[in-house]
Amino acid sequence: MSVVTLPEGEWIRGISIRQPYAACILAGAKTVENRPVRWRTGWVLLHTSKTIDQGALRTPLIGRTIRGRQLVTGAVVGIARITDCHQDPEGAPPCSEWAPPGAWHLVVEDVQELSLPVPARGQVVPWKPSLDLLDRVFHQLPDFRP
Repeated sequence: MSVVTLPEGEWIRGISIRQPYAACILAGAKTVENRPVRWRTGWVLLHTSKTIDQGALRTPLIGRTIRGRQLVTGAVVGIARITDCHQDPEGAPPCSEWAPPGAWHLVVEDVQELSLPVPARGQVVPWKPSLDLLDRVFHQLPDFRP
């Protein structure tokens, strides 16, 4: 198996997302991640925070989406590409049923789930992954091309 040669520089960041929201993104249902501040577009490692939003588990939309999925915490579980970051205009309908008013909406595309979660520490802000972490993640995605 050949492992992809990755570009150098800061082409990818990590984004930490609480469960069950990360599982909803991996399932392909949640295509918008919400943040209080603007984010740049580009590739991100999808990292799950160590905590689970227990209240969210009682939301029907989330319950239907994550049924049968394991809620892994404290690990990189996939990669994705943020293709847009916007706020909905005041008074306009939300861009997604997952997009609350007032938040910055990160449009998430090209989601690829890892077969095996890679344990890692994340941060609240966009974070730079170590080369070792990138190696362990992309070893599982040999056909990935940024």
